[in-house]
Amino acid sequence: MRRKLNMRVVARILVVLLIGSLHTNMAPANDEKNIISEIRVLGNKRIERATVISYLKINKGDKYDSDKIDDSLKSLFNTGLFADVNFKSQNDILIIKVVENPIINSISFEGNKRLTNEILVSEISLRPRVVYTRTKVKNDVKRLLNIYRRSGRFGATVEPKAVKLSENRVDLIYEVNEGPLNGIRSINFIGNQKYSDRKLRDVIQTDESTVWNFLSSDDSYDPDRISFDKELLRRFYLSEGYADFRVVSAIAELTEDQEDFIITFTIVEGSKYKFGDVDVNLRLRNINIDELRSLIVSKKNKVYDANQVEETIQALTVHIGALGFAFVDIRPRVKRNREEKIINVTYDISEGSRVYVERINIRGNLRTLDKVIRREFTLSEGDAFNTAKLRKARQDLQNLGFFSRVDIINEPSIESDYTIIDVDVEEKSTGELSIGAGFSSTAGPLGDVSIRERNLLGRGQDLKLSLSLGTEEQKIDLSFTEPYFLNRSLAAGFDLFARTTDRTNESSFQEDQQGFALRTGYYLGPKLRHSIRYTLYNNDIAGVDTSASKVVQSQAGSLVTSSIKNELYFNMLNRNYNPTDGYFGSYNVEIAGIGGSSKFLRNKLKGGYYTSLFDTSIVANISAEAGHVFTFNDDTVPLMKRFNLGGVSLRGFDNAGVGPRDLVTGDAIGGHQFYSGTAELTFPLGLPKEVDIKGSVFTDFGSAWGMDDPFSDLVDDANPRASFGIGFGWASPIGPLRFDFANAFMKEDYDKTRTFNFNFGTRF
Repeated sequence: MRRKLNMRVVARILVVLLIGSLHTNMAPANDEKNIISEIRVLGNKRIERATVISYLKINKGDKYDSDKIDDSLKSLFNTGLFADVNFKSQNDILIIKVVENPIINSISFEGNKRLTNEILVSEISLRPRVVYTRTKVKNDVKRLLNIYRRSGRFGATVEPKAVKLSENRVDLIYEVNEGPLNGIRSINFIGNQKYSDRKLRDVIQTDESTVWNFLSSDDSYDPDRISFDKELLRRFYLSEGYADFRVVSAIAELTEDQEDFIITFTIVEGSKYKFGDVDVNLRLRNINIDELRSLIVSKKNKVYDANQVEETIQALTVHIGALGFAFVDIRPRVKRNREEKIINVTYDISEGSRVYVERINIRGNLRTLDKVIRREFTLSEGDAFNTAKLRKARQDLQNLGFFSRVDIINEPSIESDYTIIDVDVEEKSTGELSIGAGFSSTAGPLGDVSIRERNLLGRGQDLKLSLSLGTEEQKIDLSFTEPYFLNRSLAAGFDLFARTTDRTNESSFQEDQQGFALRTGYYLGPKLRHSIRYTLYNNDIAGVDTSASKVVQSQAGSLVTSSIKNELYFNMLNRNYNPTDGYFGSYNVEIAGIGGSSKFLRNKLKGGYYTSLFDTSIVANISAEAGHVFTFNDDTVPLMKRFNLGGVSLRGFDNAGVGPRDLVTGDAIGGHQFYSGTAELTFPLGLPKEVDIKGSVFTDFGSAWGMDDPFSDLVDDANPRASFGIGFGWASPIGPLRFDFANAFMKEDYDKTRTFNFNFGTRF
């Protein structure tokens, strides 16, 4: 037994030694097999073998590595050129079998009625003769659904289908079911105490669906527009002093019939603040701090306005930058005193970190040209990075009205002292069809229609064609504006116009005017604008019979006017619509005689001031204007360049009811000088907030006088006229309505008066 056992042990030892010997002899052979001696590509038809190999992470002569094979597989799939990729190792040969993605032969849409093929094609990224991939198709379906949702159709579906053709081609068909239009049935606000729902609806862009909104898309539910509405609400409240304001939520709920949305904004208004102490804390040398203090827009004890804080930062940034400090950091330090309801603001100014702009990336602009976006930046590649300029660029881009969303972020670059600015925008429709209607007790029924494109061909240009029809005036205008003429911040454009004005009731004539104008304008400062306008037109006084005033008869016929008008305008109002604080002013001078048959110089000055009384909703305003016109030769001043008062300009008097007049015919012939003014107090009437009717008491005053006509039976004096009255204004669902009752208590016997004025107008 012992001998047999030993023999077994010996046999096992021999087997182990033999296997070890074989393994040692085979090792070099295995290493050689792990080396790739050849790479073969199978299944490729359009794509060259070299192209496939160029995407591999492993090469001929490399050792076979499963990790590199996985990376190569991912690399080939990421090209989007292949529907399937397989790797196989056979001996020392690496075999790659590919299935190429097909080429798109054509793209078509079926079932779309509300949105044209042109609109849908502009939204998708795929095009004919481009490689078809499922990922790109899915992304395009998302884009198509988004555009339908932005137009208010949340029930829309898009089903892509690929019809196979020969030679590995496909016809791509998007089957569209547009679904019903989901409108906005109502917009509600929770938590608002200071402002009515109607007032806040005017602040936001989204509208409730009404019969007269059928030409607008603002009454359809759009999540991006709701986000923008939240921002609009925040800006409004911050401009009115409510520094603690916040939007808690904005919820959109489908109605039970699944047809419309009900949108509810829940807000917290907070308390209303005023500016307290406002000062500058300067940490830079060789700068006059008093000069910086003079640039502060906000004033102590005035209503807190976040816009004024931003305006001050911009003004300080520009001023300090002009002094040679490219890297400046201005941070407003805000300290609330909740008991006294004041906010103290200190502008901390120090030297910022030395960071430069490496590049500006722009994404999302499918239609708008890059340069239209870049020109809104005061920052360029290589400039010193400045957060204040970046905030201003975002606001300026949003103010263009071309985009529903503007996101700007800056990310660190590989270089430690550089940053990359990423601009992501989402475009919206910039075409407008506007229809207006109204009625005036002085001008009768009015109507107008206009077609406008505010971003023509994606270049930021503005083109508008409008037609106005009324009982006393008809006109057609074509206007074009290039906002950055010669690549400078210089707006330039032209106007073509033809107008007919019936002045039979006031002056026994009809005026026909045809001509064109060239104009340009630019800002001299943040709130000061200068514009120049050249106009050439033919003016025809027609429809004059023998019973008209001799002054009118003497000017019957055609007159060619070639004039240049300069205007300076500054605006310091807190808002342009229904302002409650601030002031404005303008001065324009028109000179004619550079060609043409008219030679005159016409000046006009205007200004106004608004303020809220006792920190209430009572608003007081005072405004005034004056003008003077004269000729350079012995000719008389043209009738249409003279001044008359009445109607809207001097309530209590009829149109052209004040001014030089022919006592025999009663025709108004206009004066060479005038002045007028208004003092008005506007206040709520204590009615429910939803009604939004306001009352006013006012007094108007003024006079028009001066003439050079060599005829008798003319009367002219500069005695002041004045009226006192009450008014009612209603921002009704069908447009603004205004009723004025005025009594002319200072007047001349030959003046023409009117006690009641009514104006109604709306625009769809």
